[in-house]
Amino acid sequence: MNIWRIAFSSLRGLTPALAEAILARTGDEEQFFAMSGEQLSAALGFRNRLFDRSVRDKALAEARNEEVFIDRSGIRPLYFTDPAYPRRLRECDDAPLMLYTLGTCDLNDARFVSIVGTRHATGYGTDFTEDLVKGLATSCADPIVIVSGLAYGIDVAAHRAALAAGLPTVGVLAHGLNTIYPASHRDVAARMVHSGGMLLTDYRSCDATHKGNFLARNRIVAGLSDCLIVVESDSRGGALVTARLASAYSRDVFALPGRITDRYSRGCNSLISSCVAGVITSADDLISAMRWPVRPTEGEQQTLFADTPSLSPEEQNIIDAIASRGDATLSELTATVNIPIARLMGMLVDLEYRSLISAVPGGRYRLRKLN
Repeated sequence: MNIWRIAFSSLRGLTPALAEAILARTGDEEQFFAMSGEQLSAALGFRNRLFDRSVRDKALAEARNEEVFIDRSGIRPLYFTDPAYPRRLRECDDAPLMLYTLGTCDLNDARFVSIVGTRHATGYGTDFTEDLVKGLATSCADPIVIVSGLAYGIDVAAHRAALAAGLPTVGVLAHGLNTIYPASHRDVAARMVHSGGMLLTDYRSCDATHKGNFLARNRIVAGLSDCLIVVESDSRGGALVTARLASAYSRDVFALPGRITDRYSRGCNSLISSCVAGVITSADDLISAMRWPVRPTEGEQQTLFADTPSLSPEEQNIIDAIASRGDATLSELTATVNIPIARLMGMLVDLEYRSLISAVPGGRYRLRKLN
């Protein structure tokens, strides 16, 4: 990793769009640091303190030290133009130019689910988190990666649940990879890295840790995933900030409802009532809402069809199409099985009459599980 990219990405205030505009006029990162302040102002058409030689020289000096730390520690930097940079995060206007990663998780593979919540988690919240992650591991046919912030409470509960379920999990840190905060989560962090997961941050080892970092890193937790789940939160807190960021990024947001008298359900109930988040009570809710494929239960096919006449090839295609999606609408089935809609409607009625499928709210069809 060359020092020019490390130094360029350390200049705070640069968004991907602004960085691309600067590089388009200067040529590349190395040229940006080689040009004088006057040359930069002329090329870009405006003046900025980032063009000061002292600012750029300091960034280069720190980048040289950071490069040594990266090489010594086995850290993989991901620049915003790298193919391995997470594509979901790259869609966000305020995505960081550089991510520093430790671990082998592919940030563009699988389904990514962010789980956040209060540091003061209750048994209700931690039990739900464990059940949710376990349910995703057993019920979703696609690979799942769990994302959180390695903080106390719901965050670390999500990481531990992922480890227990055999799922990779990504911890987004608010500091450089030269330390772990809180220190009591070092063991969890090590297990995450050695179990196919990752530790990730946009901070360098020389960057000071302060309160603002924790709010800033929430944009990565929100932007990295397909959806975000708030398990427990008071009426104010970082989890609510993350939820609103996720909503602004057009991510699906869900919240666990609770009693109105419970302090750490206030935030979730507010997200639901204000239509920022949908209700979630189980992994099945999430899989259905996201329209992710369901993993067939072992022996389910044999039990389902043991006492029924053999299916025709077209009927089998319909069953397979519904099974692959978890559920499907009439239009989705029409496109998948290539059966005229009038004929397909009649076949669906027949399959439902034979108790092989069932119609559910929203005009969707699911396989019917028989005891």
